[in-house]
Amino acid sequence: MVFLKKLATICLLSTLTLGGAMAQTVKSKSPHSAAHKQLLANQAKTKDQIRLVEKNTFIDLIDDIEPEPDIYTEGWNSKSVNPFKESDVPQSQVIDVTGYFMPVPGNVTSNYGYRARFGRMHKGIDLQIKSNDTIYAAFDGKVRLTNYEAKGYGNYVILRHPNGLETVYGHLNKHLVKPDQVVKAGQPIGLGGSTGRSTGPHLHFETRFMGYAINPAAIFDFANHTTHTDTYTFDKRTYTQARNYAPANTLAKAEKENPYRAADSERESYTVRKGDTLSSIAKSYGLSATSLRKINGMTNTDVIKVGQVLKLK
Repeated sequence: MVFLKKLATICLLSTLTLGGAMAQTVKSKSPHSAAHKQLLANQAKTKDQIRLVEKNTFIDLIDDIEPEPDIYTEGWNSKSVNPFKESDVPQSQVIDVTGYFMPVPGNVTSNYGYRARFGRMHKGIDLQIKSNDTIYAAFDGKVRLTNYEAKGYGNYVILRHPNGLETVYGHLNKHLVKPDQVVKAGQPIGLGGSTGRSTGPHLHFETRFMGYAINPAAIFDFANHTTHTDTYTFDKRTYTQARNYAPANTLAKAEKENPYRAADSERESYTVRKGDTLSSIAKSYGLSATSLRKINGMTNTDVIKVGQVLKLK
């Protein structure tokens, strides 16, 4: 009998102990879940960063990506996107670009310009971001359109500004604004991503005047996060050209000594110098290393040498 009482006492203590353990588990469930979610979020951010590094490291192994279709001319009616008539567009127009805000602080990863391989223009500039980075309005204005284009821009926003410009923001993960909403320069309008025709997170940014896709580098100095001047003069003959108003005597030493500058687009060949790489030369002329190899009949294993003349076109 004494043994049975002791056994019952042990069972009761075991039950209470287990009950206490279970209660402790239940009480810690909420903070544990929160910590777990935070861990998963951190892992997701790490994966995004790894993908970005992988993209930047191996981009030269990938052929040029076909530019986005022009949402102003291909597959869209004027009511949705382009309400402008060619007869209404002036030959030139002075545009006030004060009160600007850089849409993102990232570097240019792909320039504006013609893509011979695809027979079409890349009508904007691609800027480096991480997934879900905030995208900001470049000027005061109003949201004219938010939409999704699976084969091109993905999620995108078009803003119309009082200075006559429109700006386009493509490949967003999410819109943060709605059509007809008034926005201020620097106001968040979306979260950056890689939707639509894209191989990794970046912002496709366009500057337009009455449907004409101006080279954003004609307005913005992306390296210094500013505008070249307080006004930009739109001209039908020159709107595709970038600008650089930095006086020669104020250029940084590295820029003065740079033997190849992206603005020098008329050159047809380049002589390799000490310290050059195929990738650095290609990027300076708006090409990929793959394209530069093809132009010069090179394979992936060929190595450039000092004094070697490379064709650029």
